[in-house]
Amino acid sequence: MEFLSEYGLFLAKVVTAVVAIVIVVGAIVAISQRSRKEGEEGHIEVTNLNHRYEDWEDALHYSLMNEADYKKHHKERRKKDKAERKGKLPAEDKKRIFVLDFDGDIRASAVEHLRREISAVLTIARDKDEVLLRLESPGGMVHSYGLAASQLARIRDRGIPLTIAIDRVAASGGYMMACIGNRLLAAPFAILGSIGVVAQMPNFHRLLKKHDIDVELHTAGEHKRTLTMVGENTEAGRRKFLEELEDTHQLFKEFVKEHRPQLDVDGIATGEVWFGQRALDKQLIDELGTSDDYLLKQRDQADLFAVRYRQKRRIQEKLGLAAEATVERSLWKVVEQLKSNRYWSL
Repeated sequence: MEFLSEYGLFLAKVVTAVVAIVIVVGAIVAISQRSRKEGEEGHIEVTNLNHRYEDWEDALHYSLMNEADYKKHHKERRKKDKAERKGKLPAEDKKRIFVLDFDGDIRASAVEHLRREISAVLTIARDKDEVLLRLESPGGMVHSYGLAASQLARIRDRGIPLTIAIDRVAASGGYMMACIGNRLLAAPFAILGSIGVVAQMPNFHRLLKKHDIDVELHTAGEHKRTLTMVGENTEAGRRKFLEELEDTHQLFKEFVKEHRPQLDVDGIATGEVWFGQRALDKQLIDELGTSDDYLLKQRDQADLFAVRYRQKRRIQEKLGLAAEATVERSLWKVVEQLKSNRYWSL
């Protein structure tokens, strides 16, 4: 009898576990299917950065002051805020700064979010407002960064001041974007420049020929294909390839010159890069400073809003991102261990 009782309890636990698993799997499938039906559309998120700075300031005062001083400070702050609300200009007349971020990869894939963020800002932005783009990119594909630069040009074309802040790097295609700004600022050791074009392609023709492998390539049009990875490249093809490379470089230089006429383009369009201070000397930027300092200076005279486009992700993507984050944390632990063992130094 006791055996039957224990067996029944065990069976109940198994059934409960199986039902729970079925429910969870069903929920995942339902969420996944719903995500597909809803498409890939996301939404715009707006964060008031003034409030964020005020919260940080208040947290520090709370930690550093004794209770009596904090209460006094808090009371004075509320009194000051009330007085400012009564005497200040109407909210619609105060300058607004919309803060955007662009973290570029070789395909400038962040442009898909940037274009939506810019469109959202342009629905309400006025001439007295400003857009601050915190830009980071080492460059990449010409056509992709050309599109990203064109998105920024939409802001200038509307007569809205555009400030570009470079905290780490804006090189090659990244600088193509940066030069659109009415005002460029960069951290002292940010990397800028690399106004040049590069292309490389492996060729396996001799390896294939060695193993008696023939490759046929047929084109209609004299220059449909200049260099190829598997066929035998010709001098005529190389000349045409270099001609296209030089033309792209010339277009890049003309683009930079158009937006920053004060530059000696021939002197800086050599593919070289410069740190912030040297970039200032060569007029690649207008001033030294970080995006953090710029926003802190503006917080008392402008309303600061971070604008982000958030993509809806399917459950599979979320699981993949979680796994990627786990691997990244593991690798970072290895890096920290190597540093601690003095395998390298910076």
